[in-house]
Amino acid sequence: MPTITRLEALEILDSRGRPTIQVTCHLDGGAVASAQVPSGASTGSAEALELRDRDPSRHRGLGCRLAVANVTGEIQAALAGMDLETQADLDAALIQLDGTPSKKRLGANAILGVSLAFCRATAHARGIPLFRHLAEVAGITDVRLPRPTVNLFSGGKHAGGQVAIQDVLVVPVAARTMDEALAHVAEVFHAAAALCSRKFGARNLVADEGGLAPAFPNAESMLGSAVEAIQDAGFRPGEDIAMAVDVASTHFFENGRYHLDGSSLDSAGMISLLDRWVTDYPVVSVEDGLSEDDWENWPELLRRLQGRALVLGDDLLCTNPVRIGRAVTNSAANALLLKVNQVGTLSESLAALRAARSAGWHLTISARSGETEDDWLADLATGWAGDHIKIGSITRSERLAKYNRLLAIEQTEALVLVGGASGKGPRWAGGRTACNLS
Repeated sequence: MPTITRLEALEILDSRGRPTIQVTCHLDGGAVASAQVPSGASTGSAEALELRDRDPSRHRGLGCRLAVANVTGEIQAALAGMDLETQADLDAALIQLDGTPSKKRLGANAILGVSLAFCRATAHARGIPLFRHLAEVAGITDVRLPRPTVNLFSGGKHAGGQVAIQDVLVVPVAARTMDEALAHVAEVFHAAAALCSRKFGARNLVADEGGLAPAFPNAESMLGSAVEAIQDAGFRPGEDIAMAVDVASTHFFENGRYHLDGSSLDSAGMISLLDRWVTDYPVVSVEDGLSEDDWENWPELLRRLQGRALVLGDDLLCTNPVRIGRAVTNSAANALLLKVNQVGTLSESLAALRAARSAGWHLTISARSGETEDDWLADLATGWAGDHIKIGSITRSERLAKYNRLLAIEQTEALVLVGGASGKGPRWAGGRTACNLS
């Protein structure tokens, strides 16, 4: 039965140079572990709230000293010496201590830091890898490596809005191992960098999550250039390498219209556009194709894309079991993008996972635009049997730390890639756009 003896916290900087926090948890048996908390830029309105200092003279008001003080002060005072049977016990104590639905009093960043650090310290105390401990927490026995979906081109809030949609990603669907998957992606990325230089005169500069961000004239150019890069790398679009699109449409939805590439579309028009993209390009996943507030039209989007591409909810769902339940009831999506800092504790994230899995949904476990060098996400996506992991591109150390951890898990644990040589998990077949999730 683990007992917390001390909590430490430190304000650190994330990959965008903005503050976040690191929490260190000491257990009575001598185990010590730290965890760093990510932060998002493209955030849903229903996300748990990060606590920021709001002092304009320091870090433009984004400092996290209040969150640090809450960890070392009130949270430590409440938890030190408490007998905690499980991760659920720890998280329940944190939720009760905060006492607000959005965790705005103590801060979701402070609470998640404690939740993650306790989990890692408990794994250390047991002498097992973090992903194995996380699998046991979730009651998952069939542990596999998630297939990566990797940022190639970026726009939206990740790249200064030069294109409204947020990301075009590549999915190495034919790869049989994580090593092979990342090798395939690397070839496409370097081909894309050469393409950007040739077509746009762009240097190899990258956006928040490492994607290339030349001055695309429109979203269609972004999609077409991704296909061209796949071909230039020697792969077959849709057979060797498929594509995913993070539309992030909430951020260009205003007064009931979608403002995209000079057009003002109603929901039916936006759905028709996405339908055409899935038809014309090897797109197998569409994330946030409609706004988080456009609930009544998500079922039609699912109806149109069902069996051809995943309808993946991020801002719509915010890793929130209540919102997931509403989406299941309304047939609004068939895939969850899970981000633990959207809800604030591992246990609440697990409840979201179970709600999605009980509906037969696909699961993508995701990083944030403001990331750290911590690699716990790789263990989480593996231990919780994610179908996909969405980390970012294969540039920047905060992204590579997680990809390298997946490679290490593959080598030392001999795990199989989801949908790989074993034939289990999601299977991709049927040419360019078909997506069979059975």
